Amino acid sequence: MTGVIVLLVALAATGLVALLLRRRDGRFSTPASAAPASSVAVGGVQEPDPGASPDVPTEPREVLTAEEIGGPLGDRLTFVQFSSAFCSPCRATRALLSDVVATRPDVAHVEVDAESHLDLVRQLNIMRTPTVLVVGPDGTVLSRASGLPRRDQVLAVLDA
Repeated sequence: MTGVIVLLVALAATGLVALLLRRRDGRFSTPASAAPASSVAVGGVQEPDPGASPDVPTEPREVLTAEEIGGPLGDRLTFVQFSSAFCSPCRATRALLSDVVATRPDVAHVEVDAESHLDLVRQLNIMRTPTVLVVGPDGTVLSRASGLPRRDQVLAVLDA
């Protein structure tokens, strides 16, 4: 009887974890290292402006250059997608982002092979593929999503 109870608890816990992961999958969130707009880029990291007010948060921001991602940044936004060769959701994400970007001339989509850019993957704390970073025209990472995003989530980022 104890074995059945343990099995039921394990199944319930697994189901709960799967449900929570599925809810988070593909959602765009602001990186924890978001800093104020009054900051300057220093060596690929956004540092606070020395003349900025001291009561404004001063955490560093993630900043990417066109050279690092291997493609041009968009005039308004760039979707930087980290993918791997045998990732099925990566192909679906590529198709979705390419379709959305085709209708927006001021938005770009750049796909980065995670296996070929391990230093960048480590620097940006990419834990799984696909991971999509939303990058501003200055290279600042504004948002990120891990997993396959839905079309409405991508459009919401563009409309924000």
